[in-house]
Amino acid sequence: MAEVADLTGDGGVLKTVVRKAKDDAIAPTDSLPLVDVHYEGTLAENGEVFDTTHEDNSIFSFEIGQGAVIKAWDIALRTMKVGEVAKITCKPEYAYGSAGSPPEIPPKELKKQRELAAATKEEEKKKREEAKAAAAARVQAKLDAKKGKGKGKGK
Repeated sequence: MAEVADLTGDGGVLKTVVRKAKDDAIAPTDSLPLVDVHYEGTLAENGEVFDTTHEDNSIFSFEIGQGAVIKAWDIALRTMKVGEVAKITCKPEYAYGSAGSPPEIPPKELKKQRELAAATKEEEKKKREEAKAAAAARVQAKLDAKKGKGKGKGK
């Protein structure tokens, strides 16, 4: 299994190398900050692809450190070399922030609302199951009581 590197120290930008670069490959520098990348952006919560260069085999070019891309890219791509393939996972504050970039990237608040709704729904389901089990136990107790009354009546 590939090793995950915490590039920011707070878990905000995680890098997992999928394919290493050749030993003699170059990395971006302050004097050579231009990079060309292929990428596939996916949502962590469901794996849905929201943007990619793979469909049309295009290349995205930008200068590192100019604020042209999300912070996570500026941080992660500084650590990469030509030919390297990596999975970069980032928290909202290193990407589009809590507002997201609707409609493709939902706001962080929306994610919290979805999680809360799912938890509430699960709790309601559990309560219904407990109520059904209690009702079934009461019915069974009544049936058992009726069976007990019928015994010994010699009919």
